Amino acid sequence: MFLIITAALLGGIMAVALVSIKFLFSEHLAKKFYKIFALADLFFILVIIGGWLIRSLVPEGFISVFGNVATIFLMAQLICGLSVIGALGVRFLWRKFNPPKKFDPVRRRMLAYSFLYPLMSLAIALYGNRIEKNFDVENFYDVPIKNLPPDLEGFTLAQISDIHLGAYYSLEKLEALLKRIADSKPDLLAITGDIFDDVQMNPVAIKLVAGFTDKFKFGIYYIHGNHEHFRGIHQIEQMLKQTKINLLVNRSKNVTGKLYVLGVDYPSRAPITSSNDKETENRFREVRHSYVEGAMVNVPEDAVKILLAHHPEFIDDGAERNCALTLTGHTHGSQFGIFGKPLFPVFKYTRGIVKIGDSIGYVHVGNGSWFPFRFGCPPEIAYFTLRGV
Repeated sequence: MFLIITAALLGGIMAVALVSIKFLFSEHLAKKFYKIFALADLFFILVIIGGWLIRSLVPEGFISVFGNVATIFLMAQLICGLSVIGALGVRFLWRKFNPPKKFDPVRRRMLAYSFLYPLMSLAIALYGNRIEKNFDVENFYDVPIKNLPPDLEGFTLAQISDIHLGAYYSLEKLEALLKRIADSKPDLLAITGDIFDDVQMNPVAIKLVAGFTDKFKFGIYYIHGNHEHFRGIHQIEQMLKQTKINLLVNRSKNVTGKLYVLGVDYPSRAPITSSNDKETENRFREVRHSYVEGAMVNVPEDAVKILLAHHPEFIDDGAERNCALTLTGHTHGSQFGIFGKPLFPVFKYTRGIVKIGDSIGYVHVGNGSWFPFRFGCPPEIAYFTLRGV
């Protein structure tokens, strides 16, 4: 399924790029660029798919360099192609109401200032790969809670998610991120899965994260994402149990006073995105329900509850069980956004705050990437402060 989706996306990029060439260059140059870009795209597609099939044998240094170069090259083509299609639509409408006096087939075929399209597209591709994906923003939110105990007023927790350690996210980058959060002095750090995503790096990464537990007054709380299940979940759990990191797998822990943090595992049969299949939906809902019920054991009715879950649809379960705050991740915010909204909202909840009654849910956009590119959706550190109302 991964290979089919990847091949379809790459093939689509290639098709859009090749179609746009004839509107940007003269007929003579277009023929040359067709061959150059077709061969280059086929090379990248074959290496990407072939590399995935033998990924355990490919050095991460090669994956990092090749992946970044391929992303810049392919994204520049996609952006250029979409820009050309948009410009053609505008030109069509303009000429419909303002027809040219003389017919010029060359002028009709080529777009004005055509050289700007590839230059602009390359600049955006470089920005998304080299700048935005590496620039963590800080977002601050107040969480209003009725009858909040006075000792919890102003309690602040930070959230990070979906780091995906590996070729595109180094241990050095993780250490710098943790240090930056610790310097802000939140009371607690929540990590909502998909961090330990590299078998070779995981042991060192767990020790690195564990070294920061004393930097937070009430420690670090962690729950699994789907990728930990791909990277040796039992070994990860054994290593975590030897640290002071609070691993929550369908259970809870009293933090202080009436504040409890609940954590649930990632359901193995969760749909990749939102599902329209009723049977899948019902099965997923039942699993979520059982996980949250397990986490609710021994939690007092009047407790201030914060639920940590990787999949965003647990926000519904958190609201049903009167959790003041439910923190999730998984979606990466779609990695593309416009005006703070996800460009591809393929999940029920894809990005940001979700309010259901008195409960607040949050979908973190992630700190890492599915592939090394972000635009209009920078990685984030989210801070939540409890406020009485």
